[in-house]
Amino acid sequence: MFPIRSRSLSRLARRWLATSTQAAERIPEVKTTKKRLIFDNKSPSFSDFLASTHKKNIPIDPALAQPDRIPYLQAHTENLGKGKKFYIEVYGCQMNVNDTEILNAIMTKTGYERTSDIDQAHVVFLVTCAIRDNAEVRIWERLKYLRHYKTKINVDSPPIVGVLGCMAERLKSKLLEEDRLVDIVCGPDGYRSIPHLISLAEDEYEGGVANVMLSADETYADVMPMRLDTDNVSGWVSIMRGCNNMCAFCIVPFTRGNERSRPMDSILDEVRYLSDQGVKEVTVLGQNVNSYRDTSESKYFMPSKNIGSDLSNPGFKTIYKRKEGGRRFTELLDKVSQIDPEMRIRFTSPHPKDFPTDLLHLIAERPNICNSIHLPIQSGSNTVLERMRRGYTREAYFDLVEQMRKIIPDVWISSDFITGFCGETEQEHKDTVDLMERVKYDMAFMFAYSMREKTHAHRKYVDNVEETIKNKRLQEIVSTFHREASIKNQNLIGSTHLVLIDSDKPKTKYGIETKSSGRTDGGHKVFVQSDKPLKKGDYVQVKIQYATSASLTGSALGLSSIRDFAAATK
Repeated sequence: MFPIRSRSLSRLARRWLATSTQAAERIPEVKTTKKRLIFDNKSPSFSDFLASTHKKNIPIDPALAQPDRIPYLQAHTENLGKGKKFYIEVYGCQMNVNDTEILNAIMTKTGYERTSDIDQAHVVFLVTCAIRDNAEVRIWERLKYLRHYKTKINVDSPPIVGVLGCMAERLKSKLLEEDRLVDIVCGPDGYRSIPHLISLAEDEYEGGVANVMLSADETYADVMPMRLDTDNVSGWVSIMRGCNNMCAFCIVPFTRGNERSRPMDSILDEVRYLSDQGVKEVTVLGQNVNSYRDTSESKYFMPSKNIGSDLSNPGFKTIYKRKEGGRRFTELLDKVSQIDPEMRIRFTSPHPKDFPTDLLHLIAERPNICNSIHLPIQSGSNTVLERMRRGYTREAYFDLVEQMRKIIPDVWISSDFITGFCGETEQEHKDTVDLMERVKYDMAFMFAYSMREKTHAHRKYVDNVEETIKNKRLQEIVSTFHREASIKNQNLIGSTHLVLIDSDKPKTKYGIETKSSGRTDGGHKVFVQSDKPLKKGDYVQVKIQYATSASLTGSALGLSSIRDFAAATK
């Protein structure tokens, strides 16, 4: 109930009535005998907005008083998939990998079995990314192939094809109607409904079904993900979903919704489970991971001074009203790191605004929290940063980098860059090159800008930088990164690092046969030469002998541990 003090509707109710029609996008009507079922407006019933009052017998239209009956919420689910198999392809970021593990758990619980052979599959899922145009192009090509595949295989019932994730949320109508390449469309917040969507697609809704509702509270906190690769020494744990930052270029708030954080206890339980499974490295995930704020317990909800609740420095701001109270990211990271001192902890992807000093000190003091920080700036130009609505200047960013390197002397810093954003001038591009030369990143992810519908940039700006200029500038920042990273990595020759072995495949580097490879605390890829066999999950001391901008090569000195190596190198 939303209490009000009169018979009139509350302001929230009036707002809901005004916007619900717009929110409920419907698939256009076409000439077909096939039915389509679209769930795309997760709204309370009308009666939820009427107050309890001392006045009795207020009439309510029965049609409004009853909530919609959505089939997948009522039916029994345990054996829907008995005897059937599903196949998954994952595109995009680590969040999609973790989402796929959630989907794996949901499907397995309802009787389905996962297969790595598409020819055995009754259902084929593509977990998709919508952050850039080229990611979507790859998926469209794959869907066209699957349509052809379905017509060529000699079976009575070709597999159902489902598009899940961010692209599903963004292009729901086009996927089902205009191109008719899929049977199921499901957004990131609708994975619980997938077994029933399959059932509906098999039966009366042959024209396709969709659930693209965004949720205000879905975090899948009660779903223990089932790992896709149990031999992998690394695992991913999603701690929050959605994003509130509304950067001008970014589609994420429109495909994954507003920020909401998982209860801390459920996160800790999942990390303990991964530790028990022998996982040696856990990365905690979120679209804006360091803005984590758990308010699941009332005692943490009231505004108060909480650990890790400050912005990085006075040069950072938010475009939204920052909320007080709750258990913050620093506290979570502290508790996660204590579960297993011999398990590395990483986190991604953060926003530069959310690095309070106590978070930096925790990273410096805790040996198993990796000294690896992703610090996405996007542009080195103040005017571009303002158009992007990033909430900081290059000067504030420089101050934060300096603070990080002072508190964590061996910190490894990576970043994201977008070149050719709306209106970018040659001088603004040069500002980005200058920033890269000054910061000297260890890793960078660099892309030419592609306009995304619904974003602030799509509504307010013109994508007026020519593609040839975008690509030229992209090559310049890529070259700048590799030049600076190569110099940094050359300086590592002769030093010793603790490497977590994650692959036992032999490779030849610089004429040297290496038997395995892994990553340093910072994140450098290291190819390891060793006289003795090394297995995945081993911590090995490695002396670096060769270096490029992308990787290192060295000789194993012997097995070690996080605590022993930290004690020896103090």
